[in-house]
Amino acid sequence: MAKSPEQEHPTKAFGWAARDPSGVLFPFKFSRRATGEKDVRFKVLYCGICHSDLHSLKNEWGFSNYPLVPGHEIVGIVTEVGSKVEKFKVGDKVGVGCMVGACHSCDDCDNDLENYCPKMIFTYGATYHDGTTTYGGYSDVMVSEERYVVRFPDNLPLDAGAPLLCAGITVYSPMQHFGFTKPGMHIGVVGLGGLGHVAVKFAKAFGVKVTVISTSPNKMEEAIDHLGADSFLVSRDPDQIQAALGTMDGIIDTVSAVHPLLPLIGLLKSQGKLVMVGAPDRPLELPVFPLLMGRKIVAGSCIGGMKETQEMIDFAGKHNITAEVEVISMDYVNTAMERLEKNDVRYRFVIEIGNTLKAA
Repeated sequence: MAKSPEQEHPTKAFGWAARDPSGVLFPFKFSRRATGEKDVRFKVLYCGICHSDLHSLKNEWGFSNYPLVPGHEIVGIVTEVGSKVEKFKVGDKVGVGCMVGACHSCDDCDNDLENYCPKMIFTYGATYHDGTTTYGGYSDVMVSEERYVVRFPDNLPLDAGAPLLCAGITVYSPMQHFGFTKPGMHIGVVGLGGLGHVAVKFAKAFGVKVTVISTSPNKMEEAIDHLGADSFLVSRDPDQIQAALGTMDGIIDTVSAVHPLLPLIGLLKSQGKLVMVGAPDRPLELPVFPLLMGRKIVAGSCIGGMKETQEMIDFAGKHNITAEVEVISMDYVNTAMERLEKNDVRYRFVIEIGNTLKAA
């Protein structure tokens, strides 16, 4: 007979979990494994709320397992390290992002692309190497293999830095891979939400020209005056789109809702690249003829490998890049999810776990 979550492992843990696709979170007692020889254990201080947490809570992608403890933007302070851990010590500021395991023997793993390993293990709602369920960062303690732990620079605040572990690497990785980092390039960012606002900050730090593309004209002042974008396009305004045709070297599309790709493809120069990082729940229509007529590319990208994630966090520390966050208490989390569903957040909720998660 399967053991209860509280009895699976030797170390008691406490968090908040959803029990069914209603997605409502409740206090939840479970357990974490003992610190293995290559493991890092840390006290969770903050955890960002990602839009994928909401999808997972409600099983909108069809592979959620309950009880589900979400959270993959997890930061805190190391309390214990295994005997073979080399990079971390007690007291270090660390984080864990979207994954906690992979096969470590395939081509992707060999090339520091654990995120594309067919056996990649998600931080929550997945099955770990030992057969037990992974639980995320809406909890008091985290244990992870050293390979999946990121060191935080001293100058990077943990609360505003936490979302970089998902939102940050999700936009940084394609910018690096597809060459959107050369000063003087013109890059578009579609959507000014959790991913988009961070994409603007990274792009400006790389020295490229940035245009925010949004359906909401009221975001123009925020995009230009606060985030530093160079220009703003209202995607529903045909005149604005027409005036910008063929002007962009690349576009990062962060939108997770169904939306037309044709206007975006039109904004690209010849040999331009449109990179999708949002995950709509229904297929998008892809017109092929405009791709042929400019040798244009539509591509996708999903987070990044651990080596690149550490590079991203170090770059963020060097350039003082953080997410714009609203810090909330643990008992506000269900209200935060309702607000997130309505896009009523600027731009990322972060739960203050350390001071507000109270054991039942």
